[in-house]
Amino acid sequence: MRTVPLGRSTVRVPNVVAGMMRIEDLADEQIRTLYDRSREVGVDFFDHADIYGSTRHGCERRFAEALKLSPSERDQITLQTKTGIVPEEWHFDHSYDHIVTSVEASLEALGTDRIDVLLLHRPDALVEPEEVARAFDHLESSGKVRAFGVSNHTPRQIDLLKTAVTQPLVANQVQLSITHSTLVAQGLAANMAGEDDSITRDGGGLVDYSRINGMTLQAWSPFQKGFFDGVIFGAADYPELNAKLDELAAKYGVTATAIATAWITRHPAGIQVVLGTTNPGRVADAAAGSDIPLTRAEWYALLQTAGHKVP
Repeated sequence: MRTVPLGRSTVRVPNVVAGMMRIEDLADEQIRTLYDRSREVGVDFFDHADIYGSTRHGCERRFAEALKLSPSERDQITLQTKTGIVPEEWHFDHSYDHIVTSVEASLEALGTDRIDVLLLHRPDALVEPEEVARAFDHLESSGKVRAFGVSNHTPRQIDLLKTAVTQPLVANQVQLSITHSTLVAQGLAANMAGEDDSITRDGGGLVDYSRINGMTLQAWSPFQKGFFDGVIFGAADYPELNAKLDELAAKYGVTATAIATAWITRHPAGIQVVLGTTNPGRVADAAAGSDIPLTRAEWYALLQTAGHKVP
């Protein structure tokens, strides 16, 4: 399992992350099996959010109930959670009170004394950076959160937070897969009139911004075709892509899942792949792609067969 830096810190983390958003209805033994298999293949980074589950903090609570981690085992893993989405009368809230209250509830649900990484889940158009800064200062000084980041934020939204927040923002979790990869493809098609990929949708080169500013990108929905409309594997609308995935899987002796993971981890930005599966075998398949050295030709071929412009 290849590791990448967490932001500009000295902490190194695996480039494959186990997402826990679907564990609420699993039995204790199933959660433990998923956890154990993840650890066996080198995945010791677990991603949560206060909104995951049928009730607030539901998946966080099930994680703690099922695993009952000892203090020493807890020290061996990285726990990340997110806050900022309010499902009741759906809205976003980055106020001091909401952030602090949510983290307190996450700590209780997870049965831990600290969150290793806290992300602001989605941008809040009504954000007051000073409120975020006050919350982060309190959570850091009290030892309740060790590192901070964002999710689904544009470069300008991050810069706005930085006008008040003094802690390094170590990560930005964004949607990215071979087919949902405008973040990467738009740089190739820049200045090409009429090409969809030439349109900048992320506020100005998010991948490059993250590399310049030392932020670790985390790719959620790494195997989805688009915004929750099915996975790429076997998809009838991507025959060329699947043929290429299968060809490379045979070459490297792995599954198509590993190759789709390798496409993301091959990028020099040091991107983490956030899995959403509850299948231990699929975690192992993805982990097998962690350090597959796709050639430049193979990497670009996957991007092109996914429908993106490679001029």
